[in-house]
Amino acid sequence: MSDLVNDFNAYRSKMNDKLLNENSKLIKRIFNLDANAYKPGALEASTKELLGLVASTVLRCDDCVRYHLEECHKLDISKEAVLESLEIATLVGGTIVIPHLRRAFEYWEALENQTI
Repeated sequence: MSDLVNDFNAYRSKMNDKLLNENSKLIKRIFNLDANAYKPGALEASTKELLGLVASTVLRCDDCVRYHLEECHKLDISKEAVLESLEIATLVGGTIVIPHLRRAFEYWEALENQTI
C-alpha cells in the first residue's frame, strides 16, 4: 500500500479507537449513524459515496474526501465517475475547492497504484 494511503488509514484507525474507547454515547451514536447512512437503500451505496465525496469536497474536509475516495475505490467506482463527481464539487464549491481537488486526485492515484 502506498505511504499516503497507509499513513492515513493507520492514523484514522488509531484515533477512532481512542475516541471510541472513551465510551462517549454521543460519539458512538454519531459513528453508528454515519456507518448506517451509507448502506444501500433507495440509493445505491455507490451513489451515496459519490454524494459524500461531493459534500466533503465542498466542505473542504480532506480527511472526509480521502475516506470517501477509498470507499469509492472499494466499491469499484470508475475513475471517470469519481472525476465527474469532483467536477460537480468544484463547480458548486468554487475555486477555493481546487487545492482539495488536487489532494483528492493525488489520493485517488495512490489508491489506484497501491499493491496489497
